[in-house]
Amino acid sequence: MALAAERFAAMLYELGVRKGDRVGFLGFNRPECLFGLLAAGSLGAIFVPFNFRLTAAELGKLIVDADVHTLIVGTEHLQLIEPMRAELPCREYIHAGGPAPDWLSLDGFLARPSEPPPRAEVQANDIAALVYTSGTTGVPKGAMLTHGNLWANNLNWILCYGITAEDKLLTTAPMFHVGGLFVLLSPLLIMGGEVVLHRGFEAGAVIAAIEEHRITMTFSVPTMMLMLSQNADFDAADLSSLRLLIVGGAPSPESLLRLYASRHIAVSHTYGMSEVVSLCTFLETASAMDRLNSAGRAVPLSEVKLIAADGKTIHQAGIKGEICVRGATVMAGYWRRPEATAAALGSDGWFRTGDVGSLDDDGYLYVNDRLKDMIISGGENIYPAEIESALQEHPEILQAAVIGRPDPQWGERVCAVLVLKPGAAVTIETLQAFCGPRLARYKIPKELKVAAELPLSGAGKVLKQVLRESLA
Repeated sequence: MALAAERFAAMLYELGVRKGDRVGFLGFNRPECLFGLLAAGSLGAIFVPFNFRLTAAELGKLIVDADVHTLIVGTEHLQLIEPMRAELPCREYIHAGGPAPDWLSLDGFLARPSEPPPRAEVQANDIAALVYTSGTTGVPKGAMLTHGNLWANNLNWILCYGITAEDKLLTTAPMFHVGGLFVLLSPLLIMGGEVVLHRGFEAGAVIAAIEEHRITMTFSVPTMMLMLSQNADFDAADLSSLRLLIVGGAPSPESLLRLYASRHIAVSHTYGMSEVVSLCTFLETASAMDRLNSAGRAVPLSEVKLIAADGKTIHQAGIKGEICVRGATVMAGYWRRPEATAAALGSDGWFRTGDVGSLDDDGYLYVNDRLKDMIISGGENIYPAEIESALQEHPEILQAAVIGRPDPQWGERVCAVLVLKPGAAVTIETLQAFCGPRLARYKIPKELKVAAELPLSGAGKVLKQVLRESLA
């Protein structure tokens, strides 16, 4: 890996990449993405992984926004970039994979001997990576992650989960997302562990890989956990090597957590986001069953607090407020967006996450939902994640998402968007009857929509804004 990264850096230097320049990567999960991050970092350049699920128009805007110097593209995605090359700011274009006319070959560069380039003098507060947010709250913004942020993140993971060279990681999360590059992957490689890299998530392939390679840890989001549990091979599979399943991105239904516990699979919830590299709280596995719905306590290099609507710190346990984070992993700001940076970070260094949660007497965090996704119906604050957790217990439901819809009487009403199991049928009346013993009356869905699938971000999160727009 070190040799490949060194040759990658030599290539970038030969093409004119210098400190502060942006190096973009667009492609499926592949080792070259990690090599690119390491190579750019050694030159003091800024690595920018792009979401391959975006349209050409969306990608073009981000490439222009980042003012990319050199763009590396997997062969499968050349058709997205080729038609708009004349409109992009890139000085150099490199393809990774098979032959491509008029593109420089990454494989060719990596195969030939080269002199190591001079290493740049890099400070902890220099920008190492630009990671664009998923856009679930609007237009994607580039979170500026420093070299200090990345190293602090690695240290947090190693300290929290005792990662050693004996561990084997299966990673399926897309590497354009912090869940792919910085959750377990980077810290594990630092410790000398082994990585099994999949191009993407496919439940059967994940189960087979855990058995074949004796995987000890992997990262998932609740949607992936659900898909694994519903796979035909799940019940009979030997998953005994899996010492740790890290879960993030959204709260998990309690029924799903209990199912994994029955298989003796330790599940540890984390809470984090691009703006803090990956995590700021973690739930130690010893407490996983005692605190099923908790995202844990603050990691060693972070502080977590809650603030009320007036900005004052909440000190009382059990009171909901906006989650704020301060520490060594908090981003430097948003790329070329000073107003958004000021709104998110303020003058005190506390990053306002836009998420709602509560703390118990022992400092364990419970994440309720996105502040933006909260439904206000008849003056009551309703958090969709709580309703989704209840709906997920229904035997006919595969996936559930809850959004607010305009209501002339109550302001908003609760709308459940469901993906049903094959051959299943659910009416609003039967759904309300099911929810009656589980939810307060004002939380019970008043509207039902059945969908073939839910729109997901690259990180596996349900895109609530897309749902709202599709039903407008």
